[in-house]
Amino acid sequence: MSSFETRLAELGVTLPDAPAPAANYVPYVQVGDLVHVSGQVPMNEDGFIAGTLGDGMSVEDGAAAARICAISLLAQVKAACGGDLDRLVRVVKLVGFVNSTPDFGDQPKVINGASDFMVEALGDAGRHARSAVSAASLPFGVAVEIEGIFQVK
Repeated sequence: MSSFETRLAELGVTLPDAPAPAANYVPYVQVGDLVHVSGQVPMNEDGFIAGTLGDGMSVEDGAAAARICAISLLAQVKAACGGDLDRLVRVVKLVGFVNSTPDFGDQPKVINGASDFMVEALGDAGRHARSAVSAASLPFGVAVEIEGIFQVK
């Protein structure tokens, strides 16, 4: 088990198998030492976590969905690294899209669910640049979608 996976286990997190793409794209592309991971959407045992922030979904529920996206991002990175998460050097950037009403302005608080998880799980390697933006709608009505860029060795 990698040192990052040991830390994840301490947090009670087991990385799932990397989710398969839902359309005509690949889940990640490696260019040099950077892995660009396609947008990940939140799913649990009941299916997609859908909702609109500012219309019945709380910031806390949105942040929890963003955390699930972060876990899927790491699962994709692990797959890109041939199953060896210790090849991860750092999280470079996350871009988070929040399904929200026009007057909702707490997108950063929602995407903090992913950012906070990356730092909690990876320490300084989890600190990253970030964007958190509103979206009028997202695929399958999900609350959030997050993509990422990761440096690997």
